[in-house]
Amino acid sequence: MSIFEYNGSAVVAMVGKNCFAIASDRRLGVQLQTIATDFQRISKIHDHLFIGLSGLATDVQTLYQRLVFRHKLYQLREERNMKPETFASLVSAVLYEKRFGPYLCQPVIAGLGEDNKPFICTMDSIGAKELAKDFVVSGTASESLYGACEAMYKPDMEAEELFETISQALLSSVDRDCLSGWGGHVYVVTPNEVKERILKGRMD
Repeated sequence: MSIFEYNGSAVVAMVGKNCFAIASDRRLGVQLQTIATDFQRISKIHDHLFIGLSGLATDVQTLYQRLVFRHKLYQLREERNMKPETFASLVSAVLYEKRFGPYLCQPVIAGLGEDNKPFICTMDSIGAKELAKDFVVSGTASESLYGACEAMYKPDMEAEELFETISQALLSSVDRDCLSGWGGHVYVVTPNEVKERILKGRMD
C-alpha cells in the first residue's frame, strides 16, 4: 500500500461561470479503520483562494500551517492578497525544496483571479503543476472522480448548478472507494460570497 493511501482522501475542484467550487470527503482513516468523520481537508487562504490537501493527514496539517505563514508574510510585505497563480507557484516551490524528503501531500488549489476568472490546478508531492480549465482531482478516489466529473461537467455553470454537479460527482465517487467517504465538505465561491455546505454520506 502506498503511503498516500494510508489515510484515504478525495479532493476535487471545478470551474463555473465567474465562480469555482472545491470539495473533499470528511473521512480520516488508518487504512480500513475509520478514526474521524469530520476531518478538514480544505482550507481558506483568503476569501477568493482555497487549497485542498490530500495525502498523509499529519503532512496535510503541517504543510497548511507553513503555507498560511508564507501567505501572511506576503500580506505584510505587499499589503495585498496573493493571486491564485502566485500562490500555486509558492506551493510548488515549498514542495520542491523538500523533494528529497517530500511532504506526502497532493494539493488542489482553486481561486478567483483578475476579472473574477477562476483558476484551478493540482500538483504532485514535489510540486509539478497540472493546470486545467474544467476540473482537477486528487486522492485515493481520483480514478472514480475523473469518470464522474467527465460525465457531469458542463462549461459556464452558475453557482447553484456547479454546487449540485460537484456534490453528485464527489458522493458517487467516494461510494466506489473504501478509503474515503462519510459525506463531503463543499465550498462554492463567487465574487461576492463564499458558501460552505456539508454533505451527508450514506452512513451519517
